[in-house]
Amino acid sequence: MKRLFYCFFIVVICLSSCSQYEKLRKSSDYHLKYRKAFEYYNAGDFVRAGQLFDDIQHVFRYTSKADTVTYYQAMSYFKQRDFFTSSHYFSRIYRDQRTSPFAEESEYLTGFCYYRLSPRPELDQEHTYSAIEAFQIFLTRHPNSQFKEDAEKYLAEMRDKLVDKSYMTAKLYYNLGQYKASITALNNSLDDYPETKHREELMYLLLRSSFLLADNSVPSRKKERFQSTVDEYYSFVGEFPQSAYVRDAQRMYERANRFLRARGETEEE
Repeated sequence: MKRLFYCFFIVVICLSSCSQYEKLRKSSDYHLKYRKAFEYYNAGDFVRAGQLFDDIQHVFRYTSKADTVTYYQAMSYFKQRDFFTSSHYFSRIYRDQRTSPFAEESEYLTGFCYYRLSPRPELDQEHTYSAIEAFQIFLTRHPNSQFKEDAEKYLAEMRDKLVDKSYMTAKLYYNLGQYKASITALNNSLDDYPETKHREELMYLLLRSSFLLADNSVPSRKKERFQSTVDEYYSFVGEFPQSAYVRDAQRMYERANRFLRARGETEEE
């Protein structure tokens, strides 16, 4: 019986609280809403805090409290892990109120929101590019910021993700047996990210794609493409002479060379 009474009591309190909150939402007392928004925020009720900051932000937009309202509006969504919405409000602060004491942190948090929105490498990287741009601009504007170390770390992570994206895209064409497209994608990846950690494998796949394309070509294209295989072989072993792929690279080179020597003898006759 006591347990039932306790549950009933909790329900009554919750209903009363909801009713009071809805009355507050409909109120035109914006200063009361301002105070209550911070009460909810400090109590960890970021949903209600965010809703109240939404209600009052247009009222305080051109006042001395504008940056404070926008900052905590952004933080309310940030605490809810709604990084897309919070990035919008953070960017508004450093764009429109650059003298605000919240401006530097808001600019950093804009980049961090895009960082949190950045997906796995195999997916679309729009937010990754946005994070990179935001962190680069932030570091240029605030070279001595307290957030510098974190911004540099996240920037490096985002760049590595683009490297992985490029690598995975190039390798996908190879795995699908689309060797002509693979050669283009592999070359693009190496050109875009010459210091990539995947460089050895990419160069090996470039050699192998060249060999397989030549080996499966019509007779009229074989000589030209096997010559490309020989060129890729020299590039690969010149850079990675101790690679675990060297034996296979040597095998492809020898087959390509045998074809070219035989073709050369035929042409001389």
